[in-house]
Amino acid sequence: MVSRRPRLLHTATLLTAGDTHLAEDLVQAALTKLYVAWPAFQRADNPDGYVRRVLVNALIDEKRRIWRRREQTMAVLPDVVGDTPTGSGLAGEAVKQALRELPPRMRAAVVFRYFYDLDVAATADALSCSEGNVKSQTARGLDRLRAALPTFSSQGATP
Repeated sequence: MVSRRPRLLHTATLLTAGDTHLAEDLVQAALTKLYVAWPAFQRADNPDGYVRRVLVNALIDEKRRIWRRREQTMAVLPDVVGDTPTGSGLAGEAVKQALRELPPRMRAAVVFRYFYDLDVAATADALSCSEGNVKSQTARGLDRLRAALPTFSSQGATP
């Protein structure tokens, strides 16, 4: 797990739309769940898919917590209330914000399909759902991203 932790953290960061603190929490929760279910993990036909599924479940569990819904994380604290941080990565920040607005399972489908380039079957396996569900979640997610990012979608870029 020590050698795979950076990759897990990268996946969790994508699943959380760039929230590195939540990503760290997800990786820790996933590793704890894997430790408890180690015999099942060892029997898994696809260990990477098993870990991805555990990460998605941890994200969904985290988003269901009531106190999490009221919390808004920011990379940089504003000096004045209402002041928003700006930087050179505005496009990346816009994509992260648009991803944050997607429900966790829809975000996971988009991340697995387009950031990790998994096919529909592998994504369905990672999310424990049907291939049709992956297709519909991905299509709806892309529609929402296009609506949230009109500047980028009009330039022909696909999130």
